[in-house]
This record gives sequence, structure tokens and C-alpha cells, in this order.
Amino acid sequence: MEDGRETAAMREQKRKDRQIALENTDSDIGLCGWILVIFSILLTLLTLPLSIWMCIKIVKEYERAIIFRLGRILRGGAKGPGLFFILPCTDSFINVDMRTITFDIPPQEVLTKDSVTVSVDGVVYYRVQNATLAVANITNADAATRLLAQTTLRNVLGTKNLAEILSDREEIAHSMQSTLDDATDDWGIKVERVEIKDVKLPQQLQRAMAAEAEATREARAKVIAAEGEMNASRALKEASLVIAESPSALQLRYLQTLNTIAAEKNSTIIFPLPIDMMQSFMKH
Repeated sequence: MEDGRETAAMREQKRKDRQIALENTDSDIGLCGWILVIFSILLTLLTLPLSIWMCIKIVKEYERAIIFRLGRILRGGAKGPGLFFILPCTDSFINVDMRTITFDIPPQEVLTKDSVTVSVDGVVYYRVQNATLAVANITNADAATRLLAQTTLRNVLGTKNLAEILSDREEIAHSMQSTLDDATDDWGIKVERVEIKDVKLPQQLQRAMAAEAEATREARAKVIAAEGEMNASRALKEASLVIAESPSALQLRYLQTLNTIAAEKNSTIIFPLPIDMMQSFMKH
């Protein structure tokens, strides 16, 4: 745990150092650069108030502006939200959206650890954490994050078997989020959340799993039926022992059975006679 915290702290310090190095390049524009900057300032002053409309820019609350002066990032890093000023001849800027962005990971055909081919898709939530790094360190942060998410999904699922993929989705999503966050840290991207949406199995595998589940249920049903028969036989044995101790109890059971048969409105009633009574008639 402590090693993980130290690694995270070191990574954060390196990111800050890179950002400071990018932002502190304003003094490296050289003599010609300063001459062009002074000329641009004079031109702006001479063309007032028309030039003011070219100098004032506005960025929205969810945006940040990265200003480039003669191709170098201006000291101070990202500007905004609100008003900021640029020199019309030497400065340019790029707006960066800081809101959370979501995208779907296309279904990926993955071969699991136990050699089963599955199709898995997901969704990723990320945002730009550092606008300066997102502009200076990568050409297209959105496209790079999408491609990296697809590759990470295949790599993570390739180390899992089918049972783990179906049951441990939260753990897989957390592992993907951690991997993506570490990889995109140099780009100024913060991966906030990763979710596994759907796991699609081949039709043959679905039928095989359904047959296996049905066979398991049938086997369990047979075991339950056998246990019920065993319990019933034990109960009958105990009942026979109780009836054997009192012969009148058998007659009462006969009468109860006749009452049950009569309640069902049957046209034929079979009345059982005791064997002892039949033997007495045969003797006469």
C-alpha cells in the first residue's frame, strides 16, 4: 500500500514538473521573437479601438484556453474561464473541453484463459485533468484514449477465465480503470470510471451451458425426490409401529379413509374388511 502511494506521488510530481517545463518557455523565444512581440503590441495600440475585438477572447465555464506565443506555450498555462487577451499577430490559442466525456468500447472478440471466445463491450468515463498536457503531449487525446481502452479490455480479459468474467465484472472494471488512468496520466487525462456492459457467448456454448444447467437441476430434483421418499418411508414405519400397538387405531384409519372417499362424491366405495372377520366366517 505504501509503495503504491509513493508511486502515485512520484507520478504526480513528474507530471507537475512536465507541466512547469512546458509553461516556463516564454523566455526562450529569442531576440527575434521579442522584436515580433513588441511590433505586435505597437500595432495593436495604433489600431485601437478596432484591434481590441481581435485581442479579447472568451472561454466558457467548462473550457480552458492554451495560448501559444510564436509556437510556445505562454507562461501561466491554461487560461479561463472568462476573458483573456491575446496579441493578434503572434498569439494563437486552442480551447480544451474539461467536461466528462463518455464513449462506448466496441464489442471485442476475446479469447479467455480457458480458451473460450467471448464478445465483450463496455463504457468509459474520462475528463481532461490538465489542459496543457492534453494539448502539448498528444495529437488527439480522445482517439488515443478510445484505442487504449479497446487494447486494455482485450489484455485484461485475456488473463481471466469465463467464470471470472461472468462473476467478477466490478474487479475487471476497476483493474481496467487503474491501468487506463496510469497510461493516460502523461496526456493529462483522468479516467474516472469503466463499466463492463455485456458479455456475449457463442450460441453453441449457450446451448451447452443450458443443457448442463438443466441436467444439474434434474439431478438435484431426483436427489430431493429420493430424500422425500426416504423420509416418507421412515414416517410410515413409525406410523405402523404406533398402529400395531393399538388395533383400534387401524379401524379409525379405515373410517377416516372412507370419509375422505365419500367427500369426493365417488360412485364406488370399496369398504375394506378385516382379515380376522373373514376367517371367522370361513370357520362357520
